[in-house]
Amino acid sequence: MGHFFRLVYIGFTVLRFGLDEVALSGFRQRWVRAMVRVATVGRQLQAPRGERLRRALEKLGPIFVKFGQVLSTRRDLLPRDVADELALLQDRVPPFPGEQAVVLIERAFGRRIEQIFRSFDTEPVASASIAQVHFGVLLDGREVAVKVLRPGMLQVIEHDLQLMHTLARLVERVWADAKRLKPREVVAEFDTYLHDELDLVREAANAAQLRRNMQGLGLVMVPEMLWDLCTPTVLVMERMNGVPISQVPRLREAGVDIRKLARDGVTIFFTQVFRDGFFHADMHPGNIQVSVDPKTFGRYIALDFGIIGTLTEWDKDYLAQNFLAFFRRDYKRVAELHIESGWVPPGTRVDALENAIRAVCEPHFDRPLKDISLGQVLMRLFQTSRRFNVEIQPQLVLLQKTLLNIEGLGRQLDPELDLWSTAKPFLEQWMNQQIGWAGLTERLKNEAPRYAQLLPELPRLIHAALVRQQGSDPAQLALVAELRRSNRLLGVIAVGAMLLVAAVLGVMGYLHWPR
Repeated sequence: MGHFFRLVYIGFTVLRFGLDEVALSGFRQRWVRAMVRVATVGRQLQAPRGERLRRALEKLGPIFVKFGQVLSTRRDLLPRDVADELALLQDRVPPFPGEQAVVLIERAFGRRIEQIFRSFDTEPVASASIAQVHFGVLLDGREVAVKVLRPGMLQVIEHDLQLMHTLARLVERVWADAKRLKPREVVAEFDTYLHDELDLVREAANAAQLRRNMQGLGLVMVPEMLWDLCTPTVLVMERMNGVPISQVPRLREAGVDIRKLARDGVTIFFTQVFRDGFFHADMHPGNIQVSVDPKTFGRYIALDFGIIGTLTEWDKDYLAQNFLAFFRRDYKRVAELHIESGWVPPGTRVDALENAIRAVCEPHFDRPLKDISLGQVLMRLFQTSRRFNVEIQPQLVLLQKTLLNIEGLGRQLDPELDLWSTAKPFLEQWMNQQIGWAGLTERLKNEAPRYAQLLPELPRLIHAALVRQQGSDPAQLALVAELRRSNRLLGVIAVGAMLLVAAVLGVMGYLHWPR
């Protein structure tokens, strides 16, 4: 019965904000259009459709707001005006009482709050749709931040997710454009993101990995997770003290080099993506601070690790080649990469795709970031991709979202920043490390234990294969007999040869690699 009333409320909200007009032309059934028109006689709508959609999602509650945020990253699926409006969605959720947070913490740890904290501030410092954050001091004097999952969130989320899956199936049946927009796949993607955010232990693991990756870079700080005080519903971490990156006047007043800060942001992003394949995928200004402590002055402080993006080695190599081809204006190579990867049909004409990509990208080179909109470039690229039936890869959606976040930060910090020239040397160095002597020797070093285990077994494997195929051929019988006698010797020789080659390559790499 609860599902029925919720569906009625959703339907009422859709009609109230005129969302039926957004998709009305896409319905195949004439009776659907006629019924909606009758139900909305006399309605007057003045706001643009994107604004109405945003307000409707805010009205429907936190889960629909979250869905709109995720949907705003799918610019391959949405009109530009709708995507831009959805990007404005924020988790404006009133905090739940601090006393209730205390109860949840005590329940999670099975102890009284006084047995865990010397002091605990019941007034939250941040509140969002999934959780809220409090400050506290542990018994040993360490200052910490405590993230507490909202009570009853799992039940609310499961209820609304079931409705979303139902609505997606319904839309797929009656909407003509559903095949391209893939409503069921989009809802399933959102389902995965949301459940990942609901497990605070997973978030702590993400933070720990990111902290290890970033330690040697010296540009960004990630709070330490206190594993003894981490549960799926309560997360305790090192408290970070910084100035929100959105407060640029305060940063200037503190003496922070804003232009360097903008360049560092680009470096951090490309390091996480291309070196580690593990990147913070929710880098909006609310999750980024800047340290003004003398020991760590000017460093980024990353917060909230519920959404993390990952890329395989193939993804990284493919993306790096694409970026470098873009920076070098080698649009033919970009087109070839799309065809080689299978993103476009194999019969696609390289010259046609090359010309289309050139028309999108060429106007944006040699211009400062203030004169470039990556969102606009991406939108034009997605329009081109639809024309050539390009398949948008799911693993790149979060990367696109993060790239737009980086654009927003760059515009705020240094509108004169040239994103292309800042990123190009980094990518060229990364590619040299991947395909040069350094990359080869590093891969040989990493693979050496596996080769050392497999190579001694190679003669035996060849022998076994020949035995299965030998029949009565005398020459094959003689070869098998010889292999039996020399099995151990061949193994030793093979391992020795491998180590010798690795050593020679290592020396050559050291002599020839620029230092």
